[in-house]
Amino acid sequence: MPRETKKGLYQGIIEQDEKGNYYCGPYLLDYQLVEDQFRLGDKVSLKKIIGNSSRKSFDDYPQKSIKFSLVGEDHEG
Repeated sequence: MPRETKKGLYQGIIEQDEKGNYYCGPYLLDYQLVEDQFRLGDKVSLKKIIGNSSRKSFDDYPQKSIKFSLVGEDHEG
């Protein structure tokens, strides 16, 4: 697992796959959090990464971020 730095564990752009999953690099993003607080194309910093417990998306994304924020902002989702 990546080590956390001041910039978080991982930084990247929010994207969406053909199945409707939101992701950033190799990490699945919490769907409801993205829907409520973010937009496709936002640059985010992942703060907490856990194992993905969903059978539906595990093969594509074995890890999931449940805490992330816009790059350059202290606000965290």
